[in-house]
Amino acid sequence: MIRKKQNIQFSIARIANAMRKVWDIFFKAFMFAFFSFPLYWMFSTAFKSYKESILFPPSLIPGKVELSAFAEVFQKIDFLQFGKNSILVSISVVLLQALVSVPAAYGFARYSFKGKKLLWGIIMLSLMIPLQITFIPVYILFAKMKILGTLLPQILPFIANGYGIFLIRQSFLQLPKELMESAYLDGAGEKEILTYIAVPHAKASILSAILISFISTWNSYFWPFVMTNKESNMPLTLAMQRLQDANQGVEWPTIMAANSILTLPVLILFLLLSKQILLSFGYQEEK
Repeated sequence: MIRKKQNIQFSIARIANAMRKVWDIFFKAFMFAFFSFPLYWMFSTAFKSYKESILFPPSLIPGKVELSAFAEVFQKIDFLQFGKNSILVSISVVLLQALVSVPAAYGFARYSFKGKKLLWGIIMLSLMIPLQITFIPVYILFAKMKILGTLLPQILPFIANGYGIFLIRQSFLQLPKELMESAYLDGAGEKEILTYIAVPHAKASILSAILISFISTWNSYFWPFVMTNKESNMPLTLAMQRLQDANQGVEWPTIMAANSILTLPVLILFLLLSKQILLSFGYQEEK
């Protein structure tokens, strides 16, 4: 009788475990489809003809793969010039933010100094101020500096990033004190500790900050729109809007082709860094 009850309990546990696994797989598949379908629809529409893109009901798979939309994008806008501007601005912002955020975060995490709480409060306050509020004063400042005709207005305001400093500082705070003391006893200076101990320890946070910074800069629209007064300094986001205006209508394949080109670098960077970020956070793939 006891063995029979144990067998029943074991069977119930196996069934419950199997149901949890099925639910887990179903939930992951649903979330994957939910977030990936808009990207699939964008890429799929980019390879359709205009007539097929406006059919109802719409087709999920292009009946015939068309590349005319991509050709039209390259014909109507100076893709190399606008793309160069986006790359220069995005890479400059990412590198400068890293050079500022990492030492600043290390200083706030490891040192006590006069005015530390006030400065940290200012950094936290910067996260609460909407970017739109700064448009007019920053524009006036750059106009007086006479640099509106360059790419600098798209770079200089973002050299210091409060969120990046906050994110990296949290990782530096988790550094074991014993490890730091051992490094000091071995004769390591602050430069060596930051380079060989602190930065590898905060690798996940640094990579996350880089990824977030690149995506926000690459996709930025309103800030370049306000700060750019020359077509030669426009990024790809503004060029894509010009493309839509030039079509004098909603030509979905052309618009989706332009958006696909604009999205591709972000997807590539995410695929390159996502695994490193997960591994740095201690995630291990199931075997």
